[in-house]
Amino acid sequence: MNYPEAERYLNSLINYEKLDSYDYWASFRLDRIRELSRLLGDPHKNIRSIHIAGTKGKGSTAAITYSILKSAGFKVGLYTSPHLISVRERIRINDELISEADACRLLERIKKITDGLSGDEMPSFFEVCTALAYLYFDEKGADLAVYETGLGGRLDATNIIEPLVCAITPISYEHTDKLGKTLTSIAGEKAGIIKDGSICVSAPQEKEALDAIEGACKAKKARLILVGRDITFEEVESNTDGALFSVHGLYRDYHLMRLRLLGSHQVVNAATAIGIVEALRLNGIRVGPNAIKAGIKSAQWSGRMEIALRDPFLVLDGAQNKASAAVASQAVRKVFDYRNLILVLGVSKDKDVRGIVEEFLPIADSVILTRSNVAERALEPSSIREVIGDVKAGAFEEGKNMTLTSSVDEAVRLALEKARPDDMVLVTGSLFVVGEAKSFMEKKREKASF
Repeated sequence: MNYPEAERYLNSLINYEKLDSYDYWASFRLDRIRELSRLLGDPHKNIRSIHIAGTKGKGSTAAITYSILKSAGFKVGLYTSPHLISVRERIRINDELISEADACRLLERIKKITDGLSGDEMPSFFEVCTALAYLYFDEKGADLAVYETGLGGRLDATNIIEPLVCAITPISYEHTDKLGKTLTSIAGEKAGIIKDGSICVSAPQEKEALDAIEGACKAKKARLILVGRDITFEEVESNTDGALFSVHGLYRDYHLMRLRLLGSHQVVNAATAIGIVEALRLNGIRVGPNAIKAGIKSAQWSGRMEIALRDPFLVLDGAQNKASAAVASQAVRKVFDYRNLILVLGVSKDKDVRGIVEEFLPIADSVILTRSNVAERALEPSSIREVIGDVKAGAFEEGKNMTLTSSVDEAVRLALEKARPDDMVLVTGSLFVVGEAKSFMEKKREKASF
């Protein structure tokens, strides 16, 4: 199997990340990944792990935790989703993405098992990627692995691990057709990663969500460590170079740490990551303060308030629901200084389009609507235009300060043509859109280097 063949195999599997609607309860089951992992020798059981779920910030928290553990000298695996450009981004050890050769070899091993399956027995794209991560981390002898859940938690393919520590980042309304229409039900699905007698670190939560998490911890006899109560933090300053903040942890204080990720919400994620790392001490793993500070400073996470260009600012952020859009808008106001903001917006069909629009339009001077190449999920720009019309009642007019485009490349190109050096372009609304914008900018830089 060569790499194009490996990609074709993965793309032949059902990929719920690219589907608009499906029956969550019928489609998501742990028996498939358990059986696949069993036939592969249960590689996930050989690696000590950390498990992170949530609505907002789970990827960032995973990346920061991973960065701290790397700085402490551990060989650390990181499994995240979705990817922005290459599927290999999902699986890495100490900053090296899984190689094409390793991906091919291990996927060939998985394919030999799945070739004999069909129907409901056939694993999904995400399940095979998860199995690939289990195999890779085990084969490479990772000391620890940090796993981010995909959708939900209870039925997620990552939920067959027995983590040393689990964590739940801020919960808000998302995938309500699948996870439930209340914060209680959504939090209940996320809290499904809490295991008997385990340790759970939670970011600050809305009361309804926190009640559900506390209930799950009580039922599982798990210890809950809550950021904002057991761990506190203070943001000192925030600008385009990142944030300066301090944390009062479980065991010690960490003064004036520098975080390069932008926005106050990332300080919350960093405090949660510190809680995770400190909680490892309860399992005999100690990480010193210097490693924590170094890991915080070196943490990176693409597509989240990522500055892809300066003069003008081009910022990529995958805010995909109302709460994330509110956080992103707040970060833009707080961190950046600009004359006009050009909003490049593309949204998936199953998202709260009105909620996203309501949060972003107040900071925008003009809007360029677009769509990703993921045909099954991408909402047509004309549909976003209708929502904007309802929300702003004519404040944005097509042909004046609103433009519709047919691709992300076209939208970003147009935004950069319109932007003056002291303007800002914000590309947001969907991680699919962000990934395509990032790819466009990388190709643009490659051409400029010749």
